[in-house]
Amino acid sequence: MEIVVRWSSPLPAEERFLRLLDDVEQGRFENYRQDADKRRFLTGRVLAKTVAAEWLGVAVDTVKFDATCEDCGKPHGRPTVPGADLTLSISHSGDLIGVAATPSVPVGLDVETANRRADDGLIDYALSPAEVASLTGLADDERSRAFFVYWTRKEAVMKATGKGLRIPLQSITFSRYDEPARLASSDDPALDPARTRLVDLKAADGYRAAIAVLTTDELSVTEEHWTP
Repeated sequence: MEIVVRWSSPLPAEERFLRLLDDVEQGRFENYRQDADKRRFLTGRVLAKTVAAEWLGVAVDTVKFDATCEDCGKPHGRPTVPGADLTLSISHSGDLIGVAATPSVPVGLDVETANRRADDGLIDYALSPAEVASLTGLADDERSRAFFVYWTRKEAVMKATGKGLRIPLQSITFSRYDEPARLASSDDPALDPARTRLVDLKAADGYRAAIAVLTTDELSVTEEHWTP
């Protein structure tokens, strides 16, 4: 299965980008108080619409998203193009925004800055016993790097299922942090290892990223850095 992942730095709030937002998206953009949050939201929408336009063979200014949340009905859900054979996932951290596109199968993308620390409380909260054991003996920097390999994988599969943290993080176990990404076991019926595919991504220097797709097909992922 062909997967497209595009990365971008935050875009400036210029008219050529703002005009690609519909009224609902304009409202969400204005509701962010911090300039950095506004730019990340804007970039995510512009990048997603650019990817969708290329995927569908249409002009970017004709792409309209429906982001209705399935749980509450508010417009903060996963953006979709109604009727299109396309699934999108948006993620951002620091100064990196990413969009993943697949055919109509569940996909989740996650990116995290790599300079964060992982304390014992976070490790015990997020990792299964087997994953915790794999960190034994690592120096602090190595342990943090290994932890965030697991963390991005977990966030990616949570996004792919649409259930988020309603799936206990400790209930899923991945292959070792230094091995190709694979869901080894899951205690939750929403995640079947036989129907889950993962790839650890390159993203950019200073970041960790992973993509998860709920499929039996093997993944072929193309990563590109986009500039307008």
